[in-house]
Amino acid sequence: MARQKAQPSDPGPDPAPVSLWERLERPAPAPRTTLTPQKIAAAGIRIADTEGIDAVTMRRLATELGVAPMAAYRYVSGKSDLLDLMTDAVYADLKPADDIDNWRDVLRTGALRNREIVLRHPWLIQISSPQVLRALTPNRIAAAERALSSLDGLGLDIDAMMAVVGTVNCYVHGAVSAECAHYLLMQEEGWTTNDDLRTAFAPQMRYLMDTGRYPTYHRYLHDGIHKDDPLWRFETGLDSVLDGIAARMGI
Repeated sequence: MARQKAQPSDPGPDPAPVSLWERLERPAPAPRTTLTPQKIAAAGIRIADTEGIDAVTMRRLATELGVAPMAAYRYVSGKSDLLDLMTDAVYADLKPADDIDNWRDVLRTGALRNREIVLRHPWLIQISSPQVLRALTPNRIAAAERALSSLDGLGLDIDAMMAVVGTVNCYVHGAVSAECAHYLLMQEEGWTTNDDLRTAFAPQMRYLMDTGRYPTYHRYLHDGIHKDDPLWRFETGLDSVLDGIAARMGI
């Protein structure tokens, strides 16, 4: 009787991918280097702050840390993981004071701190959006949890609570993106003050205003007193958003 040929065993489905955060919470392997996730994040942040986000590569990271090019791969699988690690590190400062619990104070304080963080690290705008991409880090989710929990018990359902938090986040992202773009333009053109910017755009602005088609904008140019006060504009817009939420949601 002929022997039946053995059939290869079914390897089964591919294992589910493991997130960066799950890997980092596992017991650390026996140390071969002095690297830690915190040191890796700090090095990446230094590079991005001084040289721009495009300079952040695994090879450049290794040079900054003074290690072999492959050493950091024991913690991060590539640039995407590295950017997540950097994002989580800078957003550690989002935590509000323990005595802040009113929903409006929590969301307002978080928005102001978010602005400060992005202005210190403007590369965040290039790699983030209000709701997705680099938002899935422990410190970003913790900030979202604090914001949501401050709304809990006020009579809103969970979808409305998330809509409120998302609306504030979208305002912050849009306003700070515009502010960063303003500073980037000045840097690229070598302008040191807003007067330099106004001088550069004076011919275009003079022509447009002389047409007489934009009387309200013309009045702002002459009478506005907060043109060079981005924090005032940010807070005024933020308070308007929060006022609208309070009125719409009845909270």
